[in-house]
Amino acid sequence: MTDTMIKQMPKYECYLATEIDWIGDIPAHWSVKKAKFLFNEVNERSIDGSEELLSVSHLTGVSRRSEKNVTMFQAEDYTGSKLCQPGDLVMNIMWAWMGALGVSDIEGIVSPSYGVFRTKRANEFNSKFLEYLLKTPKYIEYYNKVSTGLHSSRLRFYADMFFGMKLGFPSFKEQNLIIEFLDKKISQIDEAIAIKQKQIELLKERKKIIVKKSVTQGLNPDVAMKDSDVGSIGQIPKHWKLMSLRYAFEFKNNMRVPLSAIDRGDMQGKYPYYGASGIIDYVDDYIFDEELILIAEDGANLLSKSTPLAFVASGKYWVNNHAHIIKPKFVGFKYWAELLSCLDYTIFISGAAQPKLTRDRLGSVKLPVPPEDEILEIVDFIELIIPPIDSEIELSTRQIEKLKEYKVVMINDAVTGKIKVMELA
Repeated sequence: MTDTMIKQMPKYECYLATEIDWIGDIPAHWSVKKAKFLFNEVNERSIDGSEELLSVSHLTGVSRRSEKNVTMFQAEDYTGSKLCQPGDLVMNIMWAWMGALGVSDIEGIVSPSYGVFRTKRANEFNSKFLEYLLKTPKYIEYYNKVSTGLHSSRLRFYADMFFGMKLGFPSFKEQNLIIEFLDKKISQIDEAIAIKQKQIELLKERKKIIVKKSVTQGLNPDVAMKDSDVGSIGQIPKHWKLMSLRYAFEFKNNMRVPLSAIDRGDMQGKYPYYGASGIIDYVDDYIFDEELILIAEDGANLLSKSTPLAFVASGKYWVNNHAHIIKPKFVGFKYWAELLSCLDYTIFISGAAQPKLTRDRLGSVKLPVPPEDEILEIVDFIELIIPPIDSEIELSTRQIEKLKEYKVVMINDAVTGKIKVMELA
C-alpha cells in the first residue's frame, strides 16, 4: 500500500543531483546551504531558573517536562540553564544520533549542554518543515556519521558539526504549502488509525465478553443458575461445583529457578524462559517438558491486565520465580487458563508499590468447576469462535502499521522533494 500510494503522487519536473548523501536529488529550484549561513547559536542563560523547564526527545521533540514522566536528571536549581524562544531549534547533543531535536513552540529553559539555534533571517523556515526535515532518516544518518565518542550513549553532536552540515530546502512560501498539505494528510491518516484502534478495542472487548461468559456460565442459555458468591464471576450453572484453587490445581512452584540477566546471557539458546507475563528470553536448557499453566505472582499487570494473567506453557521451557506454576487436576488446559485470566484478584493482592499475589492467596481463590464433558465443549467453542476475532485484530493491527509507515514515508518524501506538493483547493 505504502509504495503504491507514494509512487502515484506527482514529482517535480526537474531535479538537481547534489551528490550530498543526506540530501540526494532535490528539485532544481530548491536551495542548498550550510547551517552556519542559516543559524546562529544562542547561549542566553536563565537568571533564576524559574522559566518553564523543557525536555527534548526523538519521540516528542521539544515539550514541557511537566507533561512527561521523567525522573532522571532532576536538579534543585536550574539557574544558568539555556533559554529558548518559540521558533528556536533545540538539540540534545547526546541523543541527536537518534533524532532528539525539535523546534520549540514554547518559551522555556533546557539543559546547559543542549544546543540552541536561531535562524539568522525571519521567515527562513517554517518550524514544522524544519523539524520534519532534520528528523528524516538520511539527516539522522549524518548525525551518526559525524558524531564523536562511543556508541551509543556517549556519542556527541556538537554545534560545529551542525554548522558544517548542508540543508536542502525550498522557499518559505513552498515550505508553508508543504506543511499545509502534510497537516491535512496527517490528520486524515491519524483519523484512520484512530478508527482502526477503536475497532481493535471493540474486538478485544467482544472476545473478552464471549470467553468470560463461556467459562463462567457455560454454553447452555437455558440452564438453571445459582450465585457463586464470587464477585468477579457472578452466577454459575446450578450443577457446577465451587472449589478453592488449591484443591483444583497442583502447585509446582518449588521447581522454578530464576536466572539473572548475566546468567541468561551465558545460556542463550532455543528454549523459552518465562516470567510473570510470558516469554522474556531464550536459554539453552529447560526445567519443564509438559503442559502447565503459568500465572503472574507479582507486577503491575496483576492490576492492569494489559497482558493475559494466565497462559498455557507447553514443550520444553524454563520458568523464573515471578510466575506461579500450576497444573489442573481436571481436563481442559485452555478452559482453566481463560478462566484464571478473567478473574479479579484485587482483594487477594498485597503490596502497593509492587503488587503481589502469594501462593496462599492464589490458593484461596474460588473457581467454578464444570463437569469434564462441559469443560471440553467450552474449549471446543473457544477454539472455534476466537481465531476469527484474533484474525480481525491482527489484520487491523497490520493496517495501522501500514498507515504509520505511509505517514512517515510521506513526510520524508514531501520535505525532501521526492514528491511534488500541489496547492490545496
